[in-house]
Amino acid sequence: MFRLALSELAELAVAGVTNYDVDALPSALRRGQLPALLVLPLDMDGIRAERRMFGERDGFESASFGDGAGTVIYNVTHLLLTAPLGGAVGRRDTVPYLVDLIDSYFAALANVVTLDGLLLEPAQVRVEPGTYVYGGAEFIGCAFRHRWLLPV
Repeated sequence: MFRLALSELAELAVAGVTNYDVDALPSALRRGQLPALLVLPLDMDGIRAERRMFGERDGFESASFGDGAGTVIYNVTHLLLTAPLGGAVGRRDTVPYLVDLIDSYFAALANVVTLDGLLLEPAQVRVEPGTYVYGGAEFIGCAFRHRWLLPV
């Protein structure tokens, strides 16, 4: 079920953005591949450039098995990268574009908020714009931190 949900997230259609599923993640990104959305079920190499000391854990959070059906809470990062940091396009020029892509992301997610019925509840998403490291390079982007409730 988790794998299906990850694949469904990777198919989120945001105009002009290239999507990468967990089994197709590039080792590095070139300018021509941007903007890009990467499905990351775990924190890969400390993607957040400005890392918090006590950030929310990635991956599995907890599992509940009671008298009813079992459930698992998953934390997944959907990382949007828009431009290399320090490139020809600076932060000031990139911010309006990033804001527009964030709006487009949520417009697309609103159509599949339970990932076509795979999630037991609508996805809860925390928005974290900032700078991120991927493939050894820094990028301007936004991490969409999803919290999912799935059946076991």
